[in-house]
Amino acid sequence: MHVVAQVSDLHFNGTAENRKRAEAVMDYLNGRCGGPRNIDALLVTGDIADEGLPTEYREALDTLVTDIPTVMLLGNHDDRAAFTEVTAGTGRTDPVNSALRVPASDAGSGLLVLALDSSIPGRSDGYLSRPTLDWARSQIADAGPDTDVLVAFHHPAIDIGIGFIDGMRQLDPRLLADFVAEHPGIVGCVSGHAHTAAVTSFAGRPHAVAPGVASTLNLPFEGSAVINSSHRPGVAFHLIDDAHRLTTHFRGVPG
Repeated sequence: MHVVAQVSDLHFNGTAENRKRAEAVMDYLNGRCGGPRNIDALLVTGDIADEGLPTEYREALDTLVTDIPTVMLLGNHDDRAAFTEVTAGTGRTDPVNSALRVPASDAGSGLLVLALDSSIPGRSDGYLSRPTLDWARSQIADAGPDTDVLVAFHHPAIDIGIGFIDGMRQLDPRLLADFVAEHPGIVGCVSGHAHTAAVTSFAGRPHAVAPGVASTLNLPFEGSAVINSSHRPGVAFHLIDDAHRLTTHFRGVPG
């Protein structure tokens, strides 16, 4: 079995409160990454920064310190050039896609975590382009047919019942749906953006949405305010078992 921890929507902005919440999450994860059932990967699904500033990405790197293999992707609050300048010294403006391979455990399958950039510079909604999905196809082909695949992006692919978020999810997920249908090894899709723990389905596979670290968004019947800062920062744990089944658990972390 493989275990992927997911955190999302950290919104580093130089404030003590947001950093404290992120530090609490990292302390929680780092206290559990040893022993016989390790966390195989840490997935950070966007809105790492609040305004996409280099100082915010440096703060993120100073805080997200762990021995867990980590892969990050970008959200609508992020800036591609600033992120890649701080993390890689490149200042790229094209989609920032990355992948993480987890070796097979015992008789089980290996795991490929695809971190795809659904951000659109200057916009709050998202889109997974054909070049990004073609790149993902090549990663799956290189990993081989016996590898399970977890596909991650920032913007949910479908409505999840929060109007504020549903109005700025992925614009047209048909290319993504076709991509998922092509690859039976995809165990599910995961996203962030909504600041709420949610599970639904997309293209016949599970689609999980991670809770927010910086804050939680209220459901329509939870009050008139959009943001709820009283909830604990959250973590999703995705378990992929030897039957190629994705199971997701959520935890609130005292912050």
